[in-house]
Amino acid sequence: MTNKPRKSVLRLPKRHGGVPGSSSAAGGEQLIKAQSFRDALVAGLIVIILFSVLWAMLSTLVNRIFPWMTVVLGVLIGLVIRRAGRGLDWRFPVLAVLLALAGALASNVVVAAAFTASELETSTLTILRAVTSMTWPVFFDEVISAADVVYALFGAATAAFYANRRLSRGEYNAVRKWQEKRAEKQDGFVPTKKS
Repeated sequence: MTNKPRKSVLRLPKRHGGVPGSSSAAGGEQLIKAQSFRDALVAGLIVIILFSVLWAMLSTLVNRIFPWMTVVLGVLIGLVIRRAGRGLDWRFPVLAVLLALAGALASNVVVAAAFTASELETSTLTILRAVTSMTWPVFFDEVISAADVVYALFGAATAAFYANRRLSRGEYNAVRKWQEKRAEKQDGFVPTKKS
């Protein structure tokens, strides 16, 4: 017989140690430097364009408008900004809110143009090129409803929720240590450890 204890099938392996050095101030600095506002902006704009086209195609295919699709747009924008921007600070949720609101407006314009094009038996691009300053008041009076505004606001809130990067415990500690180290350099203050 062996004196080795048997591993229990029901116990998960312990992962307390983490990756060595991942929670150092240098690891936090790498996380901060990995942020990219430009990538988040470009990815968000691409999502708006693709989503507008897909929403217009779906709406004309089933001959119905789905105002709740702006919430789906908000989720997509938030997830894409999280993935492309890898953001940790307040700029990324603000960008997500602004892009979600702009995307909701742009998508509603494209969907309205698609329905108008089907009624006039022309293309959506022809309708979008023919937009003038006289058509905007008509658009806001006849096409945009209170439900569209409410869904756009929910979509913007959802985008802000999903926009920031989710950190593991080690990554969070690394960022916190980097912030403390940076604050020490700026203030010239060296904290003393309590016994």
